[in-house]
Amino acid sequence: MTPQEKHLWYDFLKKLPVSVKRQKSLENYIVDFYIPQYKVVIEIDGNQHVMEENKANDEKRDFDLEQWGIRVLRYKNTDIDNNFNNVCNDILNQLKLSIEDIK
Repeated sequence: MTPQEKHLWYDFLKKLPVSVKRQKSLENYIVDFYIPQYKVVIEIDGNQHVMEENKANDEKRDFDLEQWGIRVLRYKNTDIDNNFNNVCNDILNQLKLSIEDIK
């Protein structure tokens, strides 16, 4: 895991009251985090994701996952580094959970 993925995992995701899988294989993709109960994937994107070829791959991947009924939430490394609380709040909102739900 990247430093940003570790930060999100250890300081937030592993505290959620639902199962969160790390580096989960879904068909022919490996996603950063997967929350099966909500059918949500969380991807943390580094600088390589702004390159045109990688953008196209990400779009295809997101499209495929959405066709399987899986919602994709994407955050940049800089979001984790500079706006960690906002990322956590957004994930909670997307899952319709509140800060009180975290142990």
